[in-house]
Amino acid sequence: MTAFADIFAQLAVVLAFSAAAGAVALALRQPLIVAFIFSGVLLGPAALGVVVASDEIDLLARIGISVLLFVVGLRLDPELVRSLGPVALATGLGQVAFTATIGYALALLLGLSGMQALYVAVALTFSSTIIIVKLLSDKREIDSLHGRIAVGMLIVQDVLVIIAMIGLNALAATGAAPDGERLAEVLLGGAAFVAVLWAAARWVLPPLTHRLAGSQELLVLFAVAWAVSLAALGEGVGVSKEIGAFLAGISLATTHYREAIGARLVGLRDFLLLFFFVDLGARIELGVLGAQIGPAVALSAFVLLGNPLIVIAIMGFLGYRARTSFLAGLTVAQISEFSLILAALGLALGHVTDETLGLITLVGMVTIGASTYMILYSHVLYERLAPVLHVFERVKPYREHMAETTGPARVDVVLLGLGRYGGNVGRALREEGLVVLGVDFDPHSVRRWSEGGGASQYGDAEDPELPASLPLGTAKWVVCTVPDPHVATVLVQSLRQHGYAGRIALTAHSRAAARGMEALGADLVLLPFVDAANEAADELVARLREQGAAR
Repeated sequence: MTAFADIFAQLAVVLAFSAAAGAVALALRQPLIVAFIFSGVLLGPAALGVVVASDEIDLLARIGISVLLFVVGLRLDPELVRSLGPVALATGLGQVAFTATIGYALALLLGLSGMQALYVAVALTFSSTIIIVKLLSDKREIDSLHGRIAVGMLIVQDVLVIIAMIGLNALAATGAAPDGERLAEVLLGGAAFVAVLWAAARWVLPPLTHRLAGSQELLVLFAVAWAVSLAALGEGVGVSKEIGAFLAGISLATTHYREAIGARLVGLRDFLLLFFFVDLGARIELGVLGAQIGPAVALSAFVLLGNPLIVIAIMGFLGYRARTSFLAGLTVAQISEFSLILAALGLALGHVTDETLGLITLVGMVTIGASTYMILYSHVLYERLAPVLHVFERVKPYREHMAETTGPARVDVVLLGLGRYGGNVGRALREEGLVVLGVDFDPHSVRRWSEGGGASQYGDAEDPELPASLPLGTAKWVVCTVPDPHVATVLVQSLRQHGYAGRIALTAHSRAAARGMEALGADLVLLPFVDAANEAADELVARLREQGAAR
């Protein structure tokens, strides 16, 4: 095949092929980034020759990067950064330092030059916020303890990757300047740029966004215009368009409309980033990828194994259990889309070669693909690896128990799951005079339950070791409101293994699932949707009969 002369037709082919590749990735439960890079490799000059270097695709790619960095800045509310806590900061910094140091040495051993080894080392340190947040959200673990720690680590990484980009752009801008003259110009321009943005964020943007918020479409249009305009202005003053877009996001992060703007821009960000990843793949020759398979395997193994291990070690030192540390550690077992952006930036600056770009891209595809399955099956992996991970276990994991467990040792009911349904069940039981111990893996839910006067404990119903910390000797019932058959299986088995002789109530969303839970040995299976529907139908029938009698 040959490239289309009409750029519109070329874009149409790119979109159609990427959509098809994305559908395959979705079926394989893979992130779309992998599909888009693969599409670029196949459609590029090295294979089918459909996509050629074009100003139009490059422009869309650059706008996509600007919107991505704008959204990252938008998420960095100063209050959020201050609330990260020591664990996210210590773990994030420790993992980055460990990965960069060992990664640099490993890259040198693989024969890379000092500058290219530096780029590879930096690329290996960062993990994908977009991918991890989506995976944790799909698994409903974003509010769990390990989920919150993971998101905190990723925010720390996002800040560090911006610092790295600033450093690389400053290096490029001042490389040929005598006596630091160019460096002074860049620093002065950057300082003036930040000062103007600070003033705008304090006095101009809050009232302006409030006026524009009357039209959501206009507010989003303004946000995109603000991001792209400041990216262009950042390029003009020497701090780069990437930093300009990032600072544009920070300037809007303290407004009341940051969530609305961010939610609206996610789709646009993902659409435009498609062109960056396709363009990146199109620049890579298949022969280059083939020559980098050996080094890519070595570096990928380091990321997949080394990054989680250092997180587990740091969190264990800070007082967390091996299970929590393991689940959080898996979230850094891949490199980020920012790693690919840094590699492309290095190529544009002349710091790295096409071979190094191909190496980093290949590591990205391998680690993103493999770590996705590791996170999806994280609980199964932990069950298999628990004997090996026992070396990281704290005898007294004080960090998880500190301020997260309240109440008496003697209880009537242990309630696992304090969401809307579980919380209402628990409150109804307490109103009947029963002592209920509420357990959840969301620290905020545990805190809310405690503030309401209930006995509480942090814990995950899917954790086989959880029953050892529960007052099962006095509990008459263990009630689980998590409607997951796998959670139910693990819970029942672990309760029996710990000698619990009381009664067990489980929750299901269908009668078929309920039958399976009864086969596990559940004494009662709650069907909230069925029960609510029956109660609603009974109420409607009663009202209809009252109307009939009134006539």
